[in-house]
Amino acid sequence: MLRFIFFCIFFSLISCSLIGPDYKRPEINLPNAYHNEVGKENVVSDLNMWWKLYQDPALNEIMDKALVKNTDINAAIARVEESDAYLKEIDAALLPEVNLTSQASRTKSTTTGATTYGKPIKKDYLVRIGTSFELDFWGKLRRAKESARAEYIASRFSKDTVELTLQSLLASNYLLLRSTDSQILALKANVKYREENLALTKKRLEGGLVSALDFHQAEAAFNNLSAQLSDVMRQREIIFNQLTVLSGDMNLVIPELTIDALITPPIPPAGLPSSLLEARPDVREAEQMMIAANANIGVAKAALFPTISLTANFGAQSAALNNLNKSGSDIWAGGLGLSLPIFDSGRVRAKIDQATAKQKQALSYYESSVQNAFKEVNNALVSLKEYTEQENDLKLTQDAAKKAMNIASNRYKAGYSSYIEYLDAQRVFNDASIAYIQKRQLRLMASVELFKSLGGGWQSQIQ
Repeated sequence: MLRFIFFCIFFSLISCSLIGPDYKRPEINLPNAYHNEVGKENVVSDLNMWWKLYQDPALNEIMDKALVKNTDINAAIARVEESDAYLKEIDAALLPEVNLTSQASRTKSTTTGATTYGKPIKKDYLVRIGTSFELDFWGKLRRAKESARAEYIASRFSKDTVELTLQSLLASNYLLLRSTDSQILALKANVKYREENLALTKKRLEGGLVSALDFHQAEAAFNNLSAQLSDVMRQREIIFNQLTVLSGDMNLVIPELTIDALITPPIPPAGLPSSLLEARPDVREAEQMMIAANANIGVAKAALFPTISLTANFGAQSAALNNLNKSGSDIWAGGLGLSLPIFDSGRVRAKIDQATAKQKQALSYYESSVQNAFKEVNNALVSLKEYTEQENDLKLTQDAAKKAMNIASNRYKAGYSSYIEYLDAQRVFNDASIAYIQKRQLRLMASVELFKSLGGGWQSQIQ
């Protein structure tokens, strides 16, 4: 029996015929480098944990929690485990299956009107070990293994995609939270200005120095800004609730920190090669699914050829249990089976056409993934570049608006200008402060998008 099993394995291994096309990576015409350049300085090489470049301990802590507790991550890990188990199942099909069968029976036979000679009850004991094995002469099982392995690898890249998406989403929401914190601080400061102005205007009204028009204008300006502050505080709570879900920690606590305290991450060097797209997990997942679809064509084509199976059984059978180990009770059998499709109304050909169509779909999806990835990187690069310039301009605008407000305040208090002039200077400064904070937020979120679109960084991570 052991020699027969080894013969089956050996015969299968030397059956090297593989039906179906071998995989070749398709060529996609892309520029050698991306269109937009941001900087030329040297950057760090290890960006596997890119969010740490923001040097924010709170962000690092939240990210660590999310990678462990997030439900989407855990579901992706379970899908990897499922694919791994399926691959093991396909691997097992390449080896013989050995089964042990044991049976004991007692049979009583009687005939009406006839005399029964001998014992009316017959006993039968059987112990048998058997195997059945399909010879992979045409490579059907090996193509199935190739497909299963590609699907397993694709599931791992799918998990990496889920992780990268979660990381970028969490980082973006965290930066948005920091932006609202900064806006709240700026609005509180401006509300305090207007509250002081309202009190001053009221005293002047009571002293007959200004008209009721100035007082009501100051009152309206104060209430309007207070309502704006309340709305931003509402937005902060919504963003915070989103972070608790993403992190998987419903008792999450985030200390207050303005967005200005965040260090801007390194700027990517000029001339990033488009080959960095190969590091994106979604692109690599699409390629593995294309490999799997290509192998499935071979599985479908193998059905056109004969299926060759070997079977073998060895054991003992006796009417007495204590005779099973005697040489006279030995039984054995061996067989060779061949099944060849003759007429199936085109069913096998239809399955081949289905597999071929799925391979074409996988190819189109792969090409679309590469093109979309190239677009996302270019969009992130141009956004990062333009937002950086806009942030610098708005910072200068904020500084100038603050100086103008201070001058208008002094002129109003000295009686050289009307209250409406001072109120307008306050409004310009408030708008400039909020615009600067929001633009810095967009710049930092553009850097997050760049990390995501490059698959985690601008260093090749292909191994």
